[in-house]
Amino acid sequence: TLSKAAGLVAESRPELIDCGDGVRLLGYLSRVPEPRGLVVLLHGWEGSADSSYVLSAGSALREAGFSVFRLNFRDHGQTQALNPELFHSCRIDEVFAAVARIRQSHPEGGFAIVGQSLGGNFAIRVALRAPEVGLEIDRVIAVCPVLRPHSTIEALDRGLWIYQRYFLSRWRRSLRDKAKAFPDLYRFGDLRRFPTLTATTDFFVRHYTEFETLDDYLNGYALTGGVLSNLTVPTRMILAADDPVIPIADIDDIARPPALEIETSAYGGHCGFVDAWVRPAWIDRAIVADLDRTI
Repeated sequence: TLSKAAGLVAESRPELIDCGDGVRLLGYLSRVPEPRGLVVLLHGWEGSADSSYVLSAGSALREAGFSVFRLNFRDHGQTQALNPELFHSCRIDEVFAAVARIRQSHPEGGFAIVGQSLGGNFAIRVALRAPEVGLEIDRVIAVCPVLRPHSTIEALDRGLWIYQRYFLSRWRRSLRDKAKAFPDLYRFGDLRRFPTLTATTDFFVRHYTEFETLDDYLNGYALTGGVLSNLTVPTRMILAADDPVIPIADIDDIARPPALEIETSAYGGHCGFVDAWVRPAWIDRAIVADLDRTI
């Protein structure tokens, strides 16, 4: 797996995507000769285009004959200096614009989006918006996507301590890097004064987003209720019953349009654990097999 990932990275070239309104996102294209199609990979929160699970999936897709574009969200992958405003999970406009630009620049073959965790949530929201502008997406695969953000943040704060510590540590480091990049805009102080993800998110929502309350923000990227009712892009959602971050019960509160296929397994955790060194091979095989069948 490591050697295949090395090949993927070696053949990647950076592309700075103009998302409009002065926003730029950085990604990496690995193009194969005569590609069967292009797959955009979206990482999870506080991951990056170089996260092990992204590289693992990208390597498998490249070997199967797909060109791969690994996109970094704002403030991820050491891109804090690219845009002055902070990342938050409701920034769907720029992610959608980036995906559309990527497809416009690389139109050959089929087109799919594969996202993990928060990246899966973004992938589905991109699919929801695609018909409005005529963006044709052949397939979306969302692995352990965030469904109800309220549930996820509660699970992170009340569940196994290692998850909360991991995300708090990564987020605090990212915010320190942001403040270094824009010292005139940000002086966050000691972020350890916020002991939980809920408290930290609440502070940043009220001070650095257009949302008045934490509830408004979390509802802003939820997929529950009737949000998925108008989904027409063929989409496969893969979930695990033992996921400690995405409570499986939340699938009972999502719309089930004909375009949506949901697969659940008893085991799997959250995307095979956070940035695990050893990636469960079955998920990569499942992604490739799905795109073999649908593109």
